[in-house]
Amino acid sequence: MRKKRLSFVEIAGRCAWRLFLGAVLVFVAGGIDMSDIGLPHADDPAVLAASAAQVQPTLDDEGPMPEIGNPGPMQTMNDKERFMPEKTLWLNSAPLNTQSLRGKVVLVDFWTYSCINSLRNLPYVQAWAEKYKAAGLVVIGVHTPEFGFETLPPNVKTAVQEYNVTYPVAIDSNYRIWQAFNNEYWPADYFIDAKGRIRYHHYGEGDYLQSEFVIQELLAQNGATGLSATTVAASGKGVEAPSGDDQQSPETYVGLRRAERFASPERPSLNAPKTYTAPAKLALNQWGLSGSWDIGPESGVLEKAPGAIVFRFHSRDLHFVLGPTTSGKPVRFKVTLDGAAPGANHGVDAAADGTGEVREPRLYQLIRQKGQIKDRTFEIEFLDPGVHAYVFTFG
Repeated sequence: MRKKRLSFVEIAGRCAWRLFLGAVLVFVAGGIDMSDIGLPHADDPAVLAASAAQVQPTLDDEGPMPEIGNPGPMQTMNDKERFMPEKTLWLNSAPLNTQSLRGKVVLVDFWTYSCINSLRNLPYVQAWAEKYKAAGLVVIGVHTPEFGFETLPPNVKTAVQEYNVTYPVAIDSNYRIWQAFNNEYWPADYFIDAKGRIRYHHYGEGDYLQSEFVIQELLAQNGATGLSATTVAASGKGVEAPSGDDQQSPETYVGLRRAERFASPERPSLNAPKTYTAPAKLALNQWGLSGSWDIGPESGVLEKAPGAIVFRFHSRDLHFVLGPTTSGKPVRFKVTLDGAAPGANHGVDAAADGTGEVREPRLYQLIRQKGQIKDRTFEIEFLDPGVHAYVFTFG
């Protein structure tokens, strides 16, 4: 009998964590300008010491690190590129377990590759992995999926390569490690000392200065010497860049399990093809469909082309998690901003004239505004059928 697995929605839905809470705390404590992409830097040791004293968190003993290795024979991604519920596949490393990590300081980062919050956290995690590897830090990315397409190891492998993740990644498609940590958020970072005890955790983006001080302290406790007092300056670009200062639009799902603020005049039907019409007028953060769509619990699928989705939003960036047809055939699209081509306001996945293609299931950055941020109407028209539309995110 196949063991019942908790649904992604039951465990998930924490991608849009309170992004600015940590940033506000650091700002109040240290007067740090969080709008800057880089972390605070100072060459004056006195300044660094003062900053460290202000934001240094208390390290508690939160219990032992749960087992991350497999209960039985282990295998790497190269053995079989298929999902095996009873096993954890590994990328960039031979399989690891808590015993093999004893004596090392460990950072466990829970992430999923379509979550904008996880992606904006990646540059810092990667920088820490590189800076402190020689001092004894082991960084482990635990990829736990939100959507079905993220359970597939080949998709995770592609994402790891595209985002230049070089540290070990455990593919936790069955949520075994997630549940062992009692985790609930993407991203979530757990800091483990050399004795295998969890000493600190951080949920969501931000507080990077605090997190790095934790790494430095745990390494020092483990005997590391010659650690630089400076902190890294991550250089996130594209979707990995920090969010803008004027974001008033929330994460919004297309799938009916979590859909909100749907404004088309037709009542949405679950798992039944239906023709929808775009709303005549949208209030801020409302959205609607036009064309023939089949809306499931997780996503909406365009049955016939053309079809479109409109959204009234207020933020610098607009992202959309999209997937191609079930067979993998690309889907062409064209986006507009207030009825015109986005021009200089196009994102990395759309041209200035608004055109682009959905080639693989992932997060697509479609708009990055360069000027004043205000309420705008976004529309994406799909020129081919079969696209899977999952969730809007903003930044």
